[in-house]
Amino acid sequence: MKRFVAAVRALRTAAPHELLDAARRVLVEQYAAEAVELFMADYSLTVLQPVSVLPHTLEPVSVHNSPAGRAFGSQQCYREDLRDGRARLHLPVSVRGDRIGVLSVTLADAGHARRHQAELCEIAEVLGREVLVAERDTDLYLQARRKDRLTLAAEMQWQLLPGRSCSRPEYDLAAQLEPAYAVFGDNFDWSATADHLILYVTNGMGEGIEASLLTNLAINALRNARRAGIPIADQAALADQAVYAHYRGRCYLSVLLFDFDLTTGRVRVVDAGSPQLLRLRRGVVERVTLDAQLPLGMFEETDYVAQEFQVEPGDRLLFVSDGVHAVASPKGEAYGEAALARAIQSTRLLPAAEVPRAILRELTGHRGEVMPDDDALVVCLDWRGRPEDDR
Repeated sequence: MKRFVAAVRALRTAAPHELLDAARRVLVEQYAAEAVELFMADYSLTVLQPVSVLPHTLEPVSVHNSPAGRAFGSQQCYREDLRDGRARLHLPVSVRGDRIGVLSVTLADAGHARRHQAELCEIAEVLGREVLVAERDTDLYLQARRKDRLTLAAEMQWQLLPGRSCSRPEYDLAAQLEPAYAVFGDNFDWSATADHLILYVTNGMGEGIEASLLTNLAINALRNARRAGIPIADQAALADQAVYAHYRGRCYLSVLLFDFDLTTGRVRVVDAGSPQLLRLRRGVVERVTLDAQLPLGMFEETDYVAQEFQVEPGDRLLFVSDGVHAVASPKGEAYGEAALARAIQSTRLLPAAEVPRAILRELTGHRGEVMPDDDALVVCLDWRGRPEDDR
């Protein structure tokens, strides 16, 4: 316990840019670690990028076929037994279900690794929280996430997002945007209280900086209304007014707004545009049909009305932008609802955090080598609901 307390204290008192150095020092001193490396998941979720100071860098490792990637995907500690008798623990670095990266710690042997595995897993979790706090004061960890340079529009969009996944007893939630390094308009946002989850799924309009500016205006208008305690129908109306006041109908955007009651599973929703909702329930994929209303900012002072539906424990909800369901193959064939339903079925055994990226990989196979001309957004929500004893 003294070792663990010393490690936590070292991380919490380290300067933001020195978290990895502090982790190395304390893990060497307290756990006899022989090497310590921190890898951050890149924006496209294809590789784990090493955190280091140029020019002293390690090679990135694959998310899909590496020991560190195995720990990242499973969110479980994975022990790699090395040929020289040493052991390397790959520890997920996550915060409330948001997968950040992997901490790899090399120890003298497998027995040493087994004895300290539980404590090192907790230290990796503490490190994740400290990284998120440190990102307010240093670019080091944001730079480490990048295997390529972001476009300016993509920089603006990623800074607008709440995270890429989160987990609570009632649900698991995850999302992914593509092209990750050049996305410009699509967006997602969420916020939870003790009894409600608010979720926005946005299908942007336009290209480049203009699309990103439009989405930034709309999302911040929605957040402003949400944080004032206003219901989602009125959130939509106020954001609609903000967008129209600036663009006078020249630009608008489509948004799905959801308010999930975590106790009852009742959902209030405003469908203001083109994102689609599909549900996997008891092995059957079906589209949830909603009452379509006008996109935000199309006309002045549009009134919005919320409708309701029910989610059940075991439901998986998929929210997709038109950059998914409307994308064309090299022969001009749209991806469509049938192909999307097959993708949902083929990924049904994956955890929610893995589903958006898996579906987007299948979409890339459909599109072929053609460069995408629209953003693609997939959001996955696995609903468990609140146990009767906790209501």
